[in-house]
Amino acid sequence: MTRQERYAHILNYFVTHQPVAETELQYENPYQLLVAVILSAQCTDKRVNMITPALFEAFPDAEVLAASNSDSVFQYIKSISYPNNKAKHLVGMAKMLVSDFKGIVPGEIEELVKLPGVGRKTANVIASVVYNKPAMAVDTHVFRVSARLGLTVNAKNPLQTEKQLITFIPEDLVPRAHHWLILHGRYICVARNPKCPECELKQWCKYYSSTFKTKKYGKESKKEKSRSEKSF
Repeated sequence: MTRQERYAHILNYFVTHQPVAETELQYENPYQLLVAVILSAQCTDKRVNMITPALFEAFPDAEVLAASNSDSVFQYIKSISYPNNKAKHLVGMAKMLVSDFKGIVPGEIEELVKLPGVGRKTANVIASVVYNKPAMAVDTHVFRVSARLGLTVNAKNPLQTEKQLITFIPEDLVPRAHHWLILHGRYICVARNPKCPECELKQWCKYYSSTFKTKKYGKESKKEKSRSEKSF
C-alpha cells in the first residue's frame, strides 16, 4: 500500500462515518475558544469545560479580562494544570488582544502567536476552527495517531508532523482531519493499550500491521503485546 493510498482510505472512512467532527471544548465565540484552548494545554477538555462557565461569566470578553489581574483569574482556574502561568498568560493575551487587535481574535497564524500563551498549536486551532483555514494543529494525539497509522514518516516533532499532514490532506478536509485524528487518539488509538481490535482503521494501519498482526498465527505474541503496551 502506498502512502497516498493509505491517506485515501483513511480519509474516506472518516468522511463517510464521521462527516461532522468538532472540538469538544465548549465555547460561544472566538474569544471564549481562545481562552479554552490556552487552558487546555496539558489538561483535558473535560476539566476545562468544568471551569470555563464561571470563568466566562466573570470575564465575558477581552476587555474585562484585560482589566483584571492574574490573581483574580487564578481563583477560577486553580483546579487545572499550571494555573499560575495560565492566569498570567490569559491576562497578558487579553491586554494585547485589546491594544493591538481591538478585542478581535485574529485569524492569521503569525498574529496569533504574538499573543501570550499562544503557541503554534493553539494558533492553528483558532485559524482552523474559527476561520476554517487549512491549518493543522498537532497535539499529542495527532502526533501519535499520525505516526501509528503511517500518515507520517519519521516525524520527530509537531512541526514535521504538521507539514507532512498538510502535504497529503486536501485543504478542504484539513479542519475536520484535525478533529478526526484527535478524537481517534482520545477514544480508540489511546497512548497505552490502543484498542486495535475494535479500530475500523486497522486494515490500513501501519502500527497494527507491524505490531499486532502476525502472518503465522494471526494474533499478537507475548513479546509483541509487551512491545505494544510500551509504545507511545
